[in-house]
Amino acid sequence: MPAAVATRPALRVPTLADPRPIYLPPWRVDLTPGPGVLRLVSDIGLARAVARALAAAGAPSPASIGLTLTDDRAVAALNARHMGQDGPTDVLSFPLLGPDAFPAHEGSDRRLAAQPIRSPAFALPQGVRVHLGDIVVSVERAIEQARSGRGGWTGDVRWSPADELRLLVTHGTLHTCGWDHAAPAEEAAMRRLERELLGSPSGA
Repeated sequence: MPAAVATRPALRVPTLADPRPIYLPPWRVDLTPGPGVLRLVSDIGLARAVARALAAAGAPSPASIGLTLTDDRAVAALNARHMGQDGPTDVLSFPLLGPDAFPAHEGSDRRLAAQPIRSPAFALPQGVRVHLGDIVVSVERAIEQARSGRGGWTGDVRWSPADELRLLVTHGTLHTCGWDHAAPAEEAAMRRLERELLGSPSGA
């Protein structure tokens, strides 16, 4: 999947709705649905997918993360501005913490997989949540990929748009937590973790 990671916070995508905070301790997911975006998965269902990925990635806590559901046009604008690439993509991640804020993982270039979870690079007052970053997903792209057989972990799966959306949200969350798939070993590890978190439907 052509997911991408940006190095700067996302612009606020124009929307008619304010973020809805969903608390799944120790996480808060700030969910922002774009205008006219189809609701393929319940808000709590998406928040749970984010929370599972945060826990699996060893994200510092308590923490918050933003999740915006929008369309191809909005994602294309962000893709051009932050990634220098034309056209829409399915998911963009805008991490605010560096990779060292998270424990090393299989396939990463840091050989510290047994290390304990690290703290953010700056101290926060007790009880204050660190904001991990933002994820922006094109629901329009999720629907198209799922229905055309270009979805799933391998980019050649035809399954439900809801399953594709859950995968993109999970994938974007892991990117926010320092995971990448530029190196084959890390890509394989990331795919395995996504399958564990979401389950692997038959044929996927």
